[in-house]
Amino acid sequence: MNNRIRKYIYICMSVFLGLTVASCNSNDSKGESKLVINEVLVKNVTNYQDDYGQHSAWIEIFNKSFGSENLAGCYIRVQNNLGDSIYFIPKGDVLTVVKPRQHALFWADNQPNRGTFHINCVLDAESDNYIELLDSGKKLLDSVTVPAIALADDCSWARVSDGNKEWEIKGVDSNKYVTPSTNNTTLNSNPKKDKFANLDKFGYGMAISAMTVVFSGLLILFILFKFIGRVAIYLSKRNAMKAKGVTCEKEAKEKKLGEAQGEVIAAISMALHEMQNSAHDYEETVLTITRVKRSYSPWSSKIYSLRETPNRK
Repeated sequence: MNNRIRKYIYICMSVFLGLTVASCNSNDSKGESKLVINEVLVKNVTNYQDDYGQHSAWIEIFNKSFGSENLAGCYIRVQNNLGDSIYFIPKGDVLTVVKPRQHALFWADNQPNRGTFHINCVLDAESDNYIELLDSGKKLLDSVTVPAIALADDCSWARVSDGNKEWEIKGVDSNKYVTPSTNNTTLNSNPKKDKFANLDKFGYGMAISAMTVVFSGLLILFILFKFIGRVAIYLSKRNAMKAKGVTCEKEAKEKKLGEAQGEVIAAISMALHEMQNSAHDYEETVLTITRVKRSYSPWSSKIYSLRETPNRK
C-alpha cells in the first residue's frame, strides 16, 4: 500500500513539474524579443558611410537585453513597391554577436558579396517600407513600417530611445539627430552634475564632504587599532599569568607579565632599521672573468710515469 501511495505521489509531482515547465516555456514564447529594429534610414545622401565609402540605406538592430545575442541564422525581410526580398544572416562571423545594450548596422544596398552586413534588399525611397526581423525558424522577432513621410534626405525613422515602443523622425533638427550604431538618445549634459554645480558653485560643500569622509575613516581606523592593541595586550597578559600561575592582577602588574621587555623592543627596532637601510646590496654591473693559467711540468705528467711495454725482437 505504501509503495502504491509513493508511486502515486511521484506521478503527481512529475505531472506538476511538466505543467510548470510548459507554462514557463509558453510565457517565454509570448515574451518580447531581445533583438529589435531600432532605427532605419532610407535616403542616405551625406550621412554615415559604409566600409566601401558608399552612402547606402541602413537598418539598425538593437539588443535590449543584458546578455549577448547572436544574429547568425536570422532573417531580414523587406517589403515595398520594389518587391519582397529576404536576407539570411550567415553564420561564422563573430561580429554577428551583439553585446548587451549594443547595436548592429546592416546596409540595404543589394550587395551581399561585400560582407555579412550588406544585405540583398533595397529600401524604396518613394513609398512605405515594411521591415521584419525573423529568427532562424522564421518566427517574427520584430517589425516596423517606415512611412513615406520619414523619407526626407538624411532623416531616419527611429525609436525615441533604444528599445522604446514609440517612434519618431530624427534628423529634422539639431535636438533629434540620426545616430547610427549608437544610442538614439544622446545626453549632452549630466543632470546630476549640473544640479550639484548649481548648489555648490565654489566647491566648498565638496571639499567639506571629502575631508569629512577622510578624517572619519582615519578616526575609525584609529579606534579599531586601539581596540585591537588593547585586546592583544590583555590576551598576552592573561596567557603570561596562566603560564606563571599568577592569579592576582596586582602581582602580575608588578612582575610586568605580558609586557614586552626593553631588550625585545630594542631588537625589533634594530631589525627594522637594518631592513630599511641595508636590505639590498649594491653590486657592480661589471663582470670580470680571470683565466686560470696552469704551468706544465713533465714531472707531474702521468704519461711519463707509466711503464712502457718492451718490444720483442
